[in-house]
This record gives sequence, C-alpha cells and structure tokens, in this order.
Amino acid sequence: CFSHRHIIGRFPDYPAAEAGGSMAILSEKTPEEVAAELAAKKEKALQKKAQKGKKEKEEGKEKMKGKKPQKTGKKEEEEGWKMSPSNFLSIMEEGSSQYKAVWQNRDKEWDFLQDHDPELIKEEKRKEVEEEIRVQVDALMQQKLENLKLAVDGEKSGKQKRGRKSDKEREGRRMSNVMSLVSRTIDSLYRELVEEGLLIKARTVNLSDYVGEYSYLGTTLRQVDVEPMPSLADVRQLIALYGILPLGSQTVHEKAPLVKALLLAGPAGVGKKMLVHAICTETGANLFNLSASNITGKYPGKSGLQMMLHMVLKVAKQLQPSVVWIGDTEKIFSKAVPKAEEEMNPKRLEKMLPKFLKALKAQDRVLLVGTTSRPFDAHLKRFCKVYQKIIPIPRPDYTSRFGKYFMMLWKHIILQNGGAITNLLNISCLAKASDGFTQGHIVQAVQAVLSDLRLLQMTRKPLRTAEFMTSLAGQDPVYKEEEETFQ
Repeated sequence: CFSHRHIIGRFPDYPAAEAGGSMAILSEKTPEEVAAELAAKKEKALQKKAQKGKKEKEEGKEKMKGKKPQKTGKKEEEEGWKMSPSNFLSIMEEGSSQYKAVWQNRDKEWDFLQDHDPELIKEEKRKEVEEEIRVQVDALMQQKLENLKLAVDGEKSGKQKRGRKSDKEREGRRMSNVMSLVSRTIDSLYRELVEEGLLIKARTVNLSDYVGEYSYLGTTLRQVDVEPMPSLADVRQLIALYGILPLGSQTVHEKAPLVKALLLAGPAGVGKKMLVHAICTETGANLFNLSASNITGKYPGKSGLQMMLHMVLKVAKQLQPSVVWIGDTEKIFSKAVPKAEEEMNPKRLEKMLPKFLKALKAQDRVLLVGTTSRPFDAHLKRFCKVYQKIIPIPRPDYTSRFGKYFMMLWKHIILQNGGAITNLLNISCLAKASDGFTQGHIVQAVQAVLSDLRLLQMTRKPLRTAEFMTSLAGQDPVYKEEEETFQ
C-alpha cells in the first residue's frame, strides 16, 4: 500500500468482491506492472470491440449485394463419405490432460493399498475454506485500509472540520490505538504500567497473619432466624475459597464456580487491604491498582481509558494469575460526587467495569477485588451488579474470646514496632479499652507512641498504659449506627 501510494500518490482502492477481492492483490507484482496490465487489458478490449464493429460492417456490405442464382446440383459438397465428429475424443483428451497434470509425476511406489489420496482431498477442500475465509478477511482488510487512509491522509491535509467527529473517525482512531497495542510486546506494556504506577508490588503478607477465631454463637443465632456477621475466621476462609484457591490452581479455577469480582466491605482498619495483599502473596499474582485516586490524570479521555483497560487486561491475562484492585470503590458508583473530588473524576470507570468483566473468560485467572469502607454511599443496584460476591468484614467486639484476641494483638503490635512490655503496661486494660476500635486503630495508636525518640528512652523510661490510652482516645471508634448501616 505504501509503495503504491509513494508511486501513484494515493492509496489503492480495495478490489471489489466481483473482481476477486484479496485474490486480486495477492499476485507479486509492482504497482507499475499492475498499471501496465490494466492498460493492456483495456487496449485489448478496445481492439476487440473495433474488430467486432468491422466484421459487422463487412457482413452488412455482403447483404447489400444482389443475390446470384443458385446452381442446381450439389457440386459444393465434397464427394465421398464424411466422418462424423467423435463423442469420446473430448472425454479422452480431458482424461489425458488430467493424468498429465495430477497423476503423471506422483510417486506411488510406496502406496501398496492404492486407496484414496488425502492430499488431493485437502487441496480441493482448501479452496472451499479459502473462499469462505476470504470474505471475512476482505471485510477486515477493507476496514483497515479505510482506517489507514483516514490516519495518513487526514494528517497530510492538516485541515480538519470543526464540530462533532464522525463515527468512522472515532472508530478509526480507536482501531489505530488497538492496533498499536497489538504490535507491542508484553514487556513494553508491563514496563509502561509499572512506570505509570498501575502495576504495583504487593506486600509480603500471609493469610495466616490475619488472625481470628470462629464465632460459635452464629449457629445459635441462625436457629432463631438471625443472620450473624461473619467472624474473622469466616472471612479468612471465604478469602481462601473465592480468591486464593481459584487463582492459585488452574484445575480448581475450572471446576469451582466462576467468580470474577469480589468486594470486601467493612469499617476502616479491619484489614481489607491486608487481605488483598495476602491473596497476591499466597498465589504469586500481579497486583494492578485501578483506584480512582491512583488513575487521576493518567490516560485522559474515553479513548485513553479504553486503552488503559485494554493494556491491563492484556498483561493480566498473559501473566496470570492477576488481581485488579480498586480501593474506595464506592466512589465509582457514588450517587453524588463531592466538589473536592470533582477533579479526580471517580465515576469514569463506572460504565467500563461491566465491559471489563465481560472480557474476562472462564479460563482467565484474573480477579477484580474492590475494597470499601462506605458501601452505602454507592448506587447499590449498579454496585451489586458488578460485584458478584460481597464479604462484610466486621470489627472485633469485646467478649471473653475477643478479649484474648485484643491482648494478643496489643502484644504483637508493640513488639513488632520495637517496644518492650513490662509490668507497668497493663495489656488487659488496653484490651478492654479497645472495644469499639478496629485493628487499624490499634496499629495507629502504637506507631504514634513508639517514635524514634521514645524507643531511645525505653531503657530508663518503660512504657505505661496511659501513653497508649491517650493515643487511642484521639481516634474515632466504629459507632453502633455505622455497624447497623453495614448490616
């Protein structure tokens, strides 16, 4: 096409179906040879037309001459017996030509059975298949040629009409973007996603680090038609069933019920992001961050958003298993966007997410995981249409067993941040005061107290209970009304 355009000055027109379609352009000829051939055919047609006209003219002159009287007798006919044309000669000539073309040069020495020749059948069927496929190829190639003309000639003209762009122009631009992605390697797409911050490194967190016990009271509540909130152990088990096992094993993924999207909903600090990183750690999955705050200012416009999702989908499928994480996912389906978040444009993914999930096939080990601390702010009908499975994660309440959980949690976090536990630190009191707070609140309180300066003073000034109580009191707990809203 480009050589033809370089010589002629424009792209060639795609041959019509009557002219043979792509068959007409598959001959290995230069544009000059094609042009010369077309001119020769045209000249031959003109000559044939002229000869036909001349012959008709001569026949007309002969008819105008007077008719001579016919002589009696049949002297014009040759004397003797004349042989009639053979009915079998043409058949024998056709068979002879077929033998010379097909069978004469075939090696049949090793064909002892003398059965059918599969190659001949394949050659005949190949022609039929080529004719069927050629129609589809011609339609696709014709569309690509139109897009090529639009892209090259449109840039050459330099003058574009203002106003609304036509559907063909938009389709041409979209096709050109898709074709540019098709020609790129997975390594280049992977590198671009990492540079843009869309493909991030998951923290090393095991699922066993998310500690918690079963709620044995749940069975009793179900007997009186009360559905209890899942315990932390139930959450851990559901994450393994819907996330880790299908992503980690292709066999499990094919036999288990297909779950494309998973939502983790709960108050801030209950470990939703930790569970996302645990899924990636346990399965070795890639982690894509498509949160509204992370894609702000990246790939602007509808075409840019389509290209971004196409890149993520292509890399996620090629390098599966993969997890696509959307933090604060309720903002995408929010009923009203706050003024402070208008520049973020969080709703730009709302219409594209269903198409993204539709592009995921049954064999693809790609999981969309959303996390939210305010699911009730979203348009619930669209929200629940995207996320097939919703796992509510409650805050741990203070009972006899969770008192032990809070005590273990305080000890673990203090030691993990470099603190030392002495008799001056009443862990039981801290566990009792933690009722209403989440695990994240405890982590923030410990980290706020154990600064670098405080760690240096640890030997001569041991940790006291009041230090952590003051830090914990500065945070807002999860109130009863918020829990009821979650339920």
